[in-house]
Amino acid sequence: MTAARQATSHATHGDDGLVVRALTEEDVPLFRTFEDPGLVGRVITGVDYRTVAEDGDYRPDWTWVALREGRVVARAAWWGGKDDTEPVNLNWFDVRDDDLEAGVELLRRAPYDVEYELILPAGWREDPRTRAAAEARIEAVTRAGMKLLVERLRYRWTPENGLPERPGRLEFRAEPDDAVILDVLRQVHSATLDAHARHAIEVSGLDTAAQEELDFFHWCPSPREWWQLAYTPEGELVGLHVPAHNPGGPCVGFIGVVPEQRGHGYAYDLLVETTHFLVEHGAEFVAGATDDGNFPMAANFTKAGYPVTEKRINFV
Repeated sequence: MTAARQATSHATHGDDGLVVRALTEEDVPLFRTFEDPGLVGRVITGVDYRTVAEDGDYRPDWTWVALREGRVVARAAWWGGKDDTEPVNLNWFDVRDDDLEAGVELLRRAPYDVEYELILPAGWREDPRTRAAAEARIEAVTRAGMKLLVERLRYRWTPENGLPERPGRLEFRAEPDDAVILDVLRQVHSATLDAHARHAIEVSGLDTAAQEELDFFHWCPSPREWWQLAYTPEGELVGLHVPAHNPGGPCVGFIGVVPEQRGHGYAYDLLVETTHFLVEHGAEFVAGATDDGNFPMAANFTKAGYPVTEKRINFV
């Protein structure tokens, strides 16, 4: 079946004349006809909507539009890595504030059940226009049945922020055994402030949550050899740090301290080591993130010279 015929077969028509369907390679320009001021969403990261065929991130069959009389009144683009066979998340969703129902119906009818990530400026609540744009999307996804999971802080370290000095309290060793890494993840997740980990534990249990984290590490295109365990000079396990590259570039893949070692500020040591490691491997910036309510980790990012550049709200 051709892509055009697949999209036609997925098209749905509502009683109110609303047509919801996927795009095809031939009508990709239709996505760009939606009028949006670009105040929120992935556009604020500097990314344009381009398909894989256009050397971009998106696929027409994972991109859906809602049309009234041929006019795009809502649009959504699901995203995945180049080797993914199913979308990883929805990170591009726009809807007219005078036709929220179109966005609601688009989300209900599209055949994907993955997380929505709303990308926002750091001070999005302070500007009335930006706040209104965000709240329109939040209302639409909520009415479509999604639930707020967490608001997160996004950071971006660059050399002008200064390279934080290594505390020198811990020893770091590469760990090639996935079974060992998985056991450490179980320990870290057994008592965690991270909303994604807690949600995964609630839905699937601790073992599955730890395995999903491990699967994410493998999904990242950075070398497996970069994963390191941290130990005290006496040989006691402290935790795990994963310097990584995701499709957007170098990032703090994971920072985790086992419960019995908490209270000593070791998460900062792990963050600093991750930063040094990535810089030593050529990184010109390092991205990071933590939950808005994870005050200890947010303080560590600030101490290490990471400024907040964006907010992101996740819905499941």
